[in-house]
Amino acid sequence: MVVGARRRAPTGMAEPLVGLIGGRSATALVEDMGLETVGDLLMHLPRRYARRGELTDLASLAEGEFVTVLAEIAEVQSRRMSSRRGWLLEVVVTDGRGRLTLAFFNQRWREKQLVRGRRGLFSGKVGHFRGVRQLAHPDYELLADPLVAVDEAQAWANEVIPVYPACATVSSWTLARCVRTVLDTLSQLPDPIPAPVRDKHGLPDLLQALRWVHRPADLADVARGQHRLRWQEAFLLQVALARRRAELGALAAVPRPARPDGLLAAFDAALPFRLTAGQQAVSAEILTDMAGSHPMHRLLQGEVGSGKTVVAARAMLATVDSGGQAALLAPTEVLAAQHLRSLRALLGPLGRAGELGAPERATRVVLLTGGQASAARRAVLAEAASGAAGIVVGTHALLEAKVGFAELGLVVVDEQHRFGVEQRDSLRDKADRPPHLLVMTATPIPRTVAMTVFGDLEVSTLTELPAGRAPVATHVVPVRDKPHYLARVWARLREEVEAGHQGFVVCPRIGEIAGVSRRGLDEEEAGRAEGLADIPVADPTGDGTRLADGLPATVTELLPYLAEGPLAGLRLAALHGRMSAEAKDDVMSRLVRGEVDVLVSTTVIEVGVDVPNASVMVVVAADRFGVSQLHQLRGRVGRGQAPSVTLLVTDAEPGTGARERLEAVAATADGFELARVDLQQRREGDVLGSAQSGRHSSLRLLRVLDDEEIILAARTEATALVAEDPSLAAHPALRAAVRAELGDDKVVYLDRT
Repeated sequence: MVVGARRRAPTGMAEPLVGLIGGRSATALVEDMGLETVGDLLMHLPRRYARRGELTDLASLAEGEFVTVLAEIAEVQSRRMSSRRGWLLEVVVTDGRGRLTLAFFNQRWREKQLVRGRRGLFSGKVGHFRGVRQLAHPDYELLADPLVAVDEAQAWANEVIPVYPACATVSSWTLARCVRTVLDTLSQLPDPIPAPVRDKHGLPDLLQALRWVHRPADLADVARGQHRLRWQEAFLLQVALARRRAELGALAAVPRPARPDGLLAAFDAALPFRLTAGQQAVSAEILTDMAGSHPMHRLLQGEVGSGKTVVAARAMLATVDSGGQAALLAPTEVLAAQHLRSLRALLGPLGRAGELGAPERATRVVLLTGGQASAARRAVLAEAASGAAGIVVGTHALLEAKVGFAELGLVVVDEQHRFGVEQRDSLRDKADRPPHLLVMTATPIPRTVAMTVFGDLEVSTLTELPAGRAPVATHVVPVRDKPHYLARVWARLREEVEAGHQGFVVCPRIGEIAGVSRRGLDEEEAGRAEGLADIPVADPTGDGTRLADGLPATVTELLPYLAEGPLAGLRLAALHGRMSAEAKDDVMSRLVRGEVDVLVSTTVIEVGVDVPNASVMVVVAADRFGVSQLHQLRGRVGRGQAPSVTLLVTDAEPGTGARERLEAVAATADGFELARVDLQQRREGDVLGSAQSGRHSSLRLLRVLDDEEIILAARTEATALVAEDPSLAAHPALRAAVRAELGDDKVVYLDRT
């Protein structure tokens, strides 16, 4: 219950709720919902709005959900229980279309309140009893009689009721009362958006916006309030990013210009192919940045197979030319080893300094991973520390304190979405002076996402594929609808092998391994499956190991199934994250040499694996992968000149979201379009959190795909404001709000100014 005997005005958004809201309500808000301050409560926004004259659609309730419904009492009945002592009161409520039962045990006295014809808000967890949906012991609040007078009835019917995300101990109307208590005591609030910016863009002050959102007279109030709060979210993000850009731009770096007679020039002269126009343009942007006296901070994004590795190699060679070293950070051992092979193949003798036949100006490319043998690891550490190795490729092992460089001049981060700001910074801190930074992603990023999530980086984009790349046809194979299609999948794979090509079969899980009881996602893949937990999965076995028709969906079960059945006689091999580094490297080397016909793998091969002879990709249980993941997997084939195919095997039902995702992947090879589909299907907070710190985002209303106009305007205003006042000394409310909304870990750089 809200205590209202003595209320005082809060001093600001950071004031604790205890003291403003008393009793059990304050305790439940803090302990059960994490709402500790005035700001926490006021920014706990309604998830929807109802009108008292519009009853909730009961047909849409899902079992297990905590819900609040607006309904009318249709039936009331009490009876003795046969299985135990006492009485059961059953109340049936309706919205005119659906019905829901409310069950109260040993509370017959509620019959006097819950009478037929009364309307109210009823809250609880949806369950089933004997095939009937019910709320057991729900909280409720009955509404005043709307028929006292015509005018009062009209007002009652039209009143907009905020419905809040609630929990078992705090109902929606309890939240509404608490919000009302706080709002009634407020006469003003510090506003993070300066008045000139508000006036220019026609925005209300923060307190007015919150009143419109929490206590609207109509839905137009809601829209106005939400628009202001979207603007605030965009503005706070852009101010934080503008400050980071300003801080980085003020740092001094060692210029790393390319030399006309250096290693890069020799590399370009020896290239057996011509760079695409896009590669040339992006390389020019990068080399221009690196030749400057301030550290480069650039994001290189490109379609699968667009040639980012060559662009990165040119930047690394320019660094070596100027006396520096380059470090390439990759998220998995498989990808790091692939980068090592690719760079050594691209550089040829230029990457084998100290070996017989290497030219005088050659450098060394070495690999550092956590799974290396001790002797090899010590050798690499020594070469990095002495400067003998110009290019050091590695996994998270590069971030360890014992790793040092003679002169680190460039940090390249591949698959940047798997690393946070802190991890990037920990590698950059190994340099005496700030090194240049190039982060890469093969997952195309829509423009507004790049501005919002990676706004501290300049963005370069590769869209053109190198000449000679084969098209990749993609087909959904619905084995639930048409089980006979599965035999054709394996026949097609065998045909490709017999034609001299190779193939991949990808599973979502590893499966059981002798001596290992754990079952689940590959450890290396767990950090990569962004948002996958939020995607409904078709899993008829309950443990994710088989499809509906019994087809194994794990590497350890599918490999023998194929070897003894449809792919008998072919050379098969397994690859997954629980294998040792040596075993992984051996399998990949044999695959590249053509000694493996079909690789049965988890998604460790999602990025970086380059086998031009591979022409077929089969993804088993494809509905258990995200859209961007499937696009990446598809990019492992079609890298040569042979026409290629990707087959997405699924037992997902037609018309479900899972099937729609797969059909979207099959319908287009445009990674940017698929990135939009992917983002629309999962929480934007995951994207922002993963990119910035690994936490969930503070985004509540802002939608980076839909609110481009707001984001652009907020970016312009934030950039101008930070240019005038980098420390935000004249804007204490803005500074406090940035810290409160984004968290200390995301704005740790604010303390450096």
